Amino acid sequence: MKVQSSKEFDLKREVEYGTPEQNRAVKEIVAAVQQEGDAGLLRYTEQFDGVSLLPEQLRVTPEELQAAYSRVEDSFVAAIRAAAANIRAFHARQKRNSWMDLQPDGTILGQIIRPLKRVGVYVPGGKAAYPSSVLMNVIPAQIAGVPEIVMVTPPSTGGKAGIDPYILVAAAEAGVTEMYRVGGAQAVAALAYGTASIAPVDKICGPGNIYVALAKREVYGAVDIDSIAGPSEIVVLADDTAEPAYVAADLLSQAEHDEMASAILVTPSQSLADTVAAEVERQLQELPREAIARASIENYGAIIVVESIEEGISVVNRLAPEHLEIIAADPMSLTGSIENAGAIFLGPYSSEPVGDYFAGPNHIIPTNGTARFSSPVDVDDFIKKSSLIYYSKEALLRDGQTIIELARREGLEGHARAIEIRLENEAKGGDGNGQQ
Repeated sequence: MKVQSSKEFDLKREVEYGTPEQNRAVKEIVAAVQQEGDAGLLRYTEQFDGVSLLPEQLRVTPEELQAAYSRVEDSFVAAIRAAAANIRAFHARQKRNSWMDLQPDGTILGQIIRPLKRVGVYVPGGKAAYPSSVLMNVIPAQIAGVPEIVMVTPPSTGGKAGIDPYILVAAAEAGVTEMYRVGGAQAVAALAYGTASIAPVDKICGPGNIYVALAKREVYGAVDIDSIAGPSEIVVLADDTAEPAYVAADLLSQAEHDEMASAILVTPSQSLADTVAAEVERQLQELPREAIARASIENYGAIIVVESIEEGISVVNRLAPEHLEIIAADPMSLTGSIENAGAIFLGPYSSEPVGDYFAGPNHIIPTNGTARFSSPVDVDDFIKKSSLIYYSKEALLRDGQTIIELARREGLEGHARAIEIRLENEAKGGDGNGQQ
């Protein structure tokens, strides 16, 4: 793992969202499903997953959900239930209520908060099956009050229509009752535009491969999406009190995600930098996903040696990482200086996987520097807001001329006259309905 100074490190990381060929393929798939419905959806499922299905086989049955329990360990069920309880408790504190403010003149101003009606959750399958992502997407939507939550996940490849039982159990524990065995860009298109078998949704969330990400970008506008997720990232800000083995293990916990994941140590300690570099190499050789993690470390990993912890904080804020660990003598005292980070983990025992799986905060976090302006998934992602305005006659008489002035300044005479006609009617003794 390369050790370098902050002056040598390029803080800009350009992530391309797909090749031209991938973008063209996704546009073709989305258009076909939009136009053909189930026929296009089933054709691409057979082409990409090797599974031939009839429309009536798309939906996962309650019996399949229950049968999945016999295929997983009791310890997994217990772990999922414990994690779900923590995630629910954390996200329950985010829930907001509608409000109204009655003014002395009778005017009422307020905000009505409603849940989205129908949300689609994409869950990866195959090599990248993440039951934890089921909980992180579904539970905030449930707490927001979304009445219809539908999940899509790819069937097993090689001609079998089964779904990873761990995903099914996580779905059952989360309370999902509507689930379909489709994946890829075709599943995103089906959620966005609907088919005879799958009703359209209002929002699509959840991680996926590059084709899923590109499809979400393609359908945005027809539906809302959570984000266009880039490769996973971790930055560890550490001083010489940090345990090198812990730091190396946490860097590799992200590097093993995929070859484009980014793992970076920022430290004012040359000694820690050198020791961590050696420790990363030692641990890499024992990692089952060594090839993936090594590619990540070699291409997107770095150890940055800074002059001071203050300079380290500046580097962190410029990187705006998805995950930030602060392992230092007094990590809490540094937190206030962190401006840009999706999730902040404090101290030697707050390893990033604690947040990924169990603590309660959401693990769907902004990537690729977007923590500068965006936030982790939460309950607010599954609500919509309507402003409420009830203006009294007294208030309109008081403010009408000011509104007219602003409207005419913008050249919108119709706006001005909509107010003016009311003022004129009131001046003539009207009854509020245009009658004298």
